Amino acid sequence: MYKKKQMVEVEIIDLGDKNQSFGRLEDGISIFVQGPAAVGDTVKAEIFKVKKKYLVARMCELVEPSPHRIDPVCPYFGLCGGCKWQHMNYAEQLRLKRKQVQDALEHLGGFKEIECEPALAAPNLFGYRNKMDFSFTDLRYLTPDEMGIEPGAHAKPLDFAVGFHAPGCFSKAIDIDHCDLSTEEMNITLNTVRKFCLAHRDELPIYSTHTHTGELRNLVVRHGGHTGEFMVNLVTSTHQAELMEQLCVALKDALGDRLTTFVNNTTSAKNTVAFGEKEFVLYGPGYITDRLGDYTYRISANSFFQTNTVQAEKLYNEILKAAQLKETDLVYDLFCGTGSITLFASGHCQKVLGVELVESSVRDARENAKRHNVDNCEFIQLDMKDFRKIEPELREFGAPDVVITDPPRAGMNPKAVKMLLEIAPPVIVYVSCNPASLARDGQMFCEEGQYRLVSCQPIDMFPQTNHVESVARFERCR
Repeated sequence: MYKKKQMVEVEIIDLGDKNQSFGRLEDGISIFVQGPAAVGDTVKAEIFKVKKKYLVARMCELVEPSPHRIDPVCPYFGLCGGCKWQHMNYAEQLRLKRKQVQDALEHLGGFKEIECEPALAAPNLFGYRNKMDFSFTDLRYLTPDEMGIEPGAHAKPLDFAVGFHAPGCFSKAIDIDHCDLSTEEMNITLNTVRKFCLAHRDELPIYSTHTHTGELRNLVVRHGGHTGEFMVNLVTSTHQAELMEQLCVALKDALGDRLTTFVNNTTSAKNTVAFGEKEFVLYGPGYITDRLGDYTYRISANSFFQTNTVQAEKLYNEILKAAQLKETDLVYDLFCGTGSITLFASGHCQKVLGVELVESSVRDARENAKRHNVDNCEFIQLDMKDFRKIEPELREFGAPDVVITDPPRAGMNPKAVKMLLEIAPPVIVYVSCNPASLARDGQMFCEEGQYRLVSCQPIDMFPQTNHVESVARFERCR
């Protein structure tokens, strides 16, 4: 019999979701361990949940390290919810990412015959992100070293933080000074904005999700991976023109000519999603550009763009490889964002229809196509669950030979999947950032024998994290 608070020693044999690892005790019972463990570690853990067939525990001590374990470089490792895999060497990260996709396809999707390819490695393991979203909160997350300090003795205020949320703790944030996945400009901006906001706390109080009052919500920074163009977007509840002009001066002083544009997005939403309802441009054009292959893309504050520019090119080449496009093909690009995949495919087929929900993204997509004199692309603004609303446009455009779909993490709406099955293109190329969503949607494609999964290529877009992208090709059976 096992009890809560009981200490056990276990060897970690696999990793699971939500920062958990997996092992078996000597009597064969399964145990899920929360904390930064690596496969091959032997750890001591304290049980806090006892179920009939398994236990859940918290890692307390590393008894014997795995041969894959390395020292993480980040001082916030183990607290921040981002880089959960900094303690594992990169070869092990790649092995586990492929395994995530393979396991999801087999166990969630029922695909027993498919073998995923090895995950494609990223060239840059740090400093690779072209976008970071920092959250403001009025409840600073305290590190274990700070827990016993008297409230008045803290080096930083307790009621101000701009940084990242700890896992499962959305009301508090770790007040970080830098992030190793960010570029130098991003970290300079983070500290410049923090200093300015602390100096103007009366005019710029932090927005509270409890009282729904306050101003400061998010700091979003975007950096063109190939162009070097740099955007700062401060998301607030209202626009305070004089203060934003002062902040603009501070950013220019800190960044010099590296600052391309500064915008202030405002929102009245009660949640903390960094998406503006109105936008005020304080400096520059209000957007930046970045390149993927032969194409340069316009990126606004609220537009989607792949977060790792260098690795995105590798991803897009894998999409083309999976699509096997011919010059006569008609292509649909669903969830097209700013049209990056659409344009990438346009030179390999007859024409492409891009479908996207966000108005600013559609606007940017059209501008991107126009800038490159690409005249075989069309773009439509639509929520994918309302796919039937554009049946006349689809008929006019023509039935697709290939559909490329790159849905958000939650996957496709079942209504959109059903509509796609009715359209029945010969080939579906599914681009996924969530193996579980790929497995679920893929199962819907194949459950009545209409399609079969023929290939799946994992790609590491986010080193040091447990996230993995994949490109899967489905072919129609009849």
